[in-house]
Amino acid sequence: MMFMEIQATDIAQTLSTLVRRVLAANPSPFTYTGTQTYVVGTGDVAIIDPGPADPDHIAGILAATAGQRITAIVCTHTHRDHSPGAKPLAEASGAPIIGCAPLMLEDSGPRADASFDPNYVPDRVLSDGERLSGVGWTLEAVATPGHTSNHLCYALIEEGALFTGDHIMGWSTTVVSPPDGDMADYMASLDKLIARTDAIYYPAHGEPVTNPQRFARSLAGHRKQREGQILRLVRDGVGVIEDMVPRMYSGIDKQLYPAAGRSVLAHLIDLENRGKAVRDGVAWRVEAIA
Repeated sequence: MMFMEIQATDIAQTLSTLVRRVLAANPSPFTYTGTQTYVVGTGDVAIIDPGPADPDHIAGILAATAGQRITAIVCTHTHRDHSPGAKPLAEASGAPIIGCAPLMLEDSGPRADASFDPNYVPDRVLSDGERLSGVGWTLEAVATPGHTSNHLCYALIEEGALFTGDHIMGWSTTVVSPPDGDMADYMASLDKLIARTDAIYYPAHGEPVTNPQRFARSLAGHRKQREGQILRLVRDGVGVIEDMVPRMYSGIDKQLYPAAGRSVLAHLIDLENRGKAVRDGVAWRVEAIA
């Protein structure tokens, strides 16, 4: 899966004929080495996920596209490590902001950088299957709700590539945080990608994925295993999320427990909607044995 070393921040690295990436200097236990902004094209270019509103990162994107024309600034979703750079980049380049819909929600999750960007104002919102193009490249929106309700992936038609944002990452599983994050939607979106024929995934965090369908199937299988763990714990009387997480995620840093708990909650809500679990105050109990 991993075939390139992570580059220095705010400097473009070529991945293919049409794709370069610029790594933002926002590493964390949640973002891995940082958010990866992608430059698509060689003359008229699109910028996918401009990242945080960091002046050095915006300068790095502009340096990477010097002598070229930015024709579209494209966002997969509006978490604060992905879309805030759109506004200053648009002001500097004159390019329109295109892609996912705005989302004005208060995120109750544990990450300040993952709360929604209130300043994101797109010039054009893309629906599933809509395209935008430049000289030598075509991007098609692929609706993939789950991580967030407004999440879009983008297929680069000419290279059989898919920019997966946070829906599929190259280093870790994705946090699905209610109320906006939805596990049923996330699983359906995984199935949607499994049915596609993309040759490579370019995630916003982590290295390119060169075995995309197999990798997506492994993520779906992992989620099903987590669901099974949760049901077993609840049947055994461990019905409080804070008690489940240390048993389920014993190998991770404890500072990641709150984020893991959000995905556990997303699983439980999905199980509740399917009639398999019931919320009983702060605890959960099994309604029916699957």
